[in-house]
Amino acid sequence: MTTSEPPPDGGYGWVCTVAAAIINMHSWGISSAYAVFLSHYLKENTFPGTTSLEYAFVGSLSIGCLFLISPITTIATRRYGIRPTMFAGALCEAVSLVCASFASRIWHIVLTQGILFGFGLGLLFIPTAAVIPQWFTSKRSLASGVAVSGAAIGGAVYSLATGALIRTLGLAWTFRILGIIAFVVNTGCVVVIRDRNTAVGSNQSAFHITLFRRIEYCLVIAFSVLTMLGYFILVFSLASYANHIGLNSSEASVSSAVFNLGQAAGRPLAGYLSDRLGRINIAASMTLVAGVLPLGLWVASRSYGVLIIFAVIEGIFAGTFWATIGPIMAEVIGLQDATAGLSLMWLTLVIPSIFSEPVALSIVGGTGSYLGTELFTGFMYIAAAVCLWLLRGWKIGHGAETSTPALIEASGDSANDSVVAGKSDISVTASRTGMDLTGSSSISYFRCCCMLAKV
Repeated sequence: MTTSEPPPDGGYGWVCTVAAAIINMHSWGISSAYAVFLSHYLKENTFPGTTSLEYAFVGSLSIGCLFLISPITTIATRRYGIRPTMFAGALCEAVSLVCASFASRIWHIVLTQGILFGFGLGLLFIPTAAVIPQWFTSKRSLASGVAVSGAAIGGAVYSLATGALIRTLGLAWTFRILGIIAFVVNTGCVVVIRDRNTAVGSNQSAFHITLFRRIEYCLVIAFSVLTMLGYFILVFSLASYANHIGLNSSEASVSSAVFNLGQAAGRPLAGYLSDRLGRINIAASMTLVAGVLPLGLWVASRSYGVLIIFAVIEGIFAGTFWATIGPIMAEVIGLQDATAGLSLMWLTLVIPSIFSEPVALSIVGGTGSYLGTELFTGFMYIAAAVCLWLLRGWKIGHGAETSTPALIEASGDSANDSVVAGKSDISVTASRTGMDLTGSSSISYFRCCCMLAKV
């Protein structure tokens, strides 16, 4: 049996957290700025003959490639170490942006800003997402929230900077400047990243498919897929929606920027609250709010002021997934299997991440209105929240089966950290036994879900 050391709950982990935040700022931040590129492409008809759906596909393809390369990233990290893997990502990202500056046809953009950039983003992000939970116990969600808040801050900064650079220096030099900055900053941060795979006895399997036999893991996957279907529509559509209602390119850039500023505040907040009030509780509640807001406020956003208000408030809640998924995964299937669980989960997000924005623009193209897109976004978030409430029902049901005080307490998510301290916790029991999709365990689970619905 593999032994593991309890995380230090801080220490050098905060250095890794800050480094991860800066890397996310200069990778995810540039990815989020594709909303500004998309708005520019559509408005200026940069590559004649290209449809809006083809333009949207580029941004979605980069995210899909991020998730598609996750097994390779996991294997490379295990074989070569985290730093060489992440350095390769920094190099891919920089090369993709510089090469995109010479693009003269849409397929050039597909290969560079789409595929190659996505591979670079995956090689940078996937390792850091698994590293942060290894360093923390009681502050795990807070640290994860701080790390991913860098992506939101970068999205705000780069949305504004990209719009300004395009207007003043042109598209080509915008790509080159972003590529140079990203390479210098990311390379510096990769040097200080350090994992604890050996200390925690991490299972770094890229295809741990037996996890799909566990209903709790399938619920986490369903939550992730549904959230991504809504999230990337918000990321890539707000700027083009601003143009749709008659706003100029500067106002479109600001709408994307304030959405990311909302996330910059919301992600650490989600982490802080989930460490204290329960990771599944907070993730489910904030995801539900993220689903209700598009159905009400986005539908009513027909002016610049209302759109900005929606973007800020929605940003606070929409990025909850990124702050909580690592800690939730560690809590549900155990810290040792968290890396393998995340690797497999990223792979399941390829399809929703690639097709979310094309689906959104197809709805707009078919109806001539964003109403269908707004409703689709809201319902995806609401369905994701339902999956988390069912997961909470599983925790209560599993606690009732084992009948131990620690597990009963875990039904309120207050036993989040005993998994890494070696105590009797739901995460430990789940990681060893799981819950199969058949048999008496499932009957007890659904019975407890019914009990939960009556509370």
